[in-house]
Amino acid sequence: CYNQFLNSVYVVNKKSSHSLWTMLSGAVSNCIMNYFFIKWWGPIGATYASFLGLGLVFTLRALDVEDLTGESEQVIEGADLEDNKITSNKDVAAVLRRAKMWSATDLSAALSGADPMKAIGDLVAQFWARDMQKELIAILNGVFGTIPEVKEPQKAAETRLASNLLDISGNSGNAANWSGSAFIDAEQKLGDAKAQLTGICMHSATEAYLKKQNLIETVQPSNDVAFGTYQGKRVIIDDGCPYDSKTKAYTTYLFGNGAVALGNGNPEGFVPTETDRAKRKGSGVDYLINRRTTILHPRGIAFTNANVAKTEGPSRVELADPANWNPVYEPKQIRIVAFKHKLG
Repeated sequence: CYNQFLNSVYVVNKKSSHSLWTMLSGAVSNCIMNYFFIKWWGPIGATYASFLGLGLVFTLRALDVEDLTGESEQVIEGADLEDNKITSNKDVAAVLRRAKMWSATDLSAALSGADPMKAIGDLVAQFWARDMQKELIAILNGVFGTIPEVKEPQKAAETRLASNLLDISGNSGNAANWSGSAFIDAEQKLGDAKAQLTGICMHSATEAYLKKQNLIETVQPSNDVAFGTYQGKRVIIDDGCPYDSKTKAYTTYLFGNGAVALGNGNPEGFVPTETDRAKRKGSGVDYLINRRTTILHPRGIAFTNANVAKTEGPSRVELADPANWNPVYEPKQIRIVAFKHKLG
């Protein structure tokens, strides 16, 4: 899955050769690590080697060509044109490994239905959908977070993606509240690339505030569920969006298509779903175990791995750490904007 995902990125950017060398580098490193890890730790070493090889290959080394800049030159006979080199930056993603186990007690309600397997499947799918939303909010908290000031050695506080952040929550009076003009200012953070923004993720309180003013329009597709729009952008409601109870400030996120890359992986030795049974507990307890290995990555913002404790990958708390993120694309190419505001 990761390989296909990266292949599609390379094909779109006309860099298919990068798919070859990343796969080769992963294969070579995997062989080397297998030799040493199995020697040191036995069969379990193969699992570690496969995971690290996967991280090497499927870390998003998308060497995407940046927008071409500068101006055209006048053609003068006999004069050489100035060569403006096309540069590229390295985007790096974190591999997220997550698991969840449910007991028969948790599944008893679903088992009592007419189609227990479908009911259980729906419950698991809904759980992972909610969990992925929490994962994404944690990532955004880290991307737009501020690294605290350090006194020794002296280093000022830093918000690395301040270019894509509009914070009006500190203004006085109504100037701190959401307004149509303030929202347009937030869009303007991307300048002439603002047309790429197509969706808004907001707290339910923010959506209710706008709905009371009849500013949310409802769209009813003929073959899908209804959804709301604000200024032509689809509204996504998530109470995981930051809310500061002390300052009463909310954070709303604006997204463009393809702003966040998603890939589902199946590394060697990975078992996504299995069952177990504890025979010695009374009449016995059945367990359902579900695992996921994914990439959920804001394009153009590299994961630096600066503050990660475990080699298996970052925790959700570590994803929310601003020190673990660093923008590597031009601000206009990062199709995410954070808008901090209050409600009237």
